[in-house]
Amino acid sequence: MTSTDETRGVFAISVAAEMVSMEIQNLRVYERRGLVAPARTPGGTRLYSKRDVERLRRVRELLGEGLNLAGIRRVLELESEVERLREDNRALRRSARRATTRT
Repeated sequence: MTSTDETRGVFAISVAAEMVSMEIQNLRVYERRGLVAPARTPGGTRLYSKRDVERLRRVRELLGEGLNLAGIRRVLELESEVERLREDNRALRRSARRATTRT
């Protein structure tokens, strides 16, 4: 599966809500609060990707741990930053290994 497959909006809001066992109105609230950003069709219909669905599962998990929506948004931001830094670290390590093997 490619990154594009994970980020392409394919699920209608009703399907996404069912996949994560949430009410449709909750998904709308989470979008307004910036917790998820589904794609939109030219007509304005929300289309959720596999990555959006995973993010909604994480929101549900964090709600279950007692966090409020502001706290959840911060946790999601920090988790994204950690993942970006890990990717940067992996790229730097690969670059360092290539440089070391050339000398």
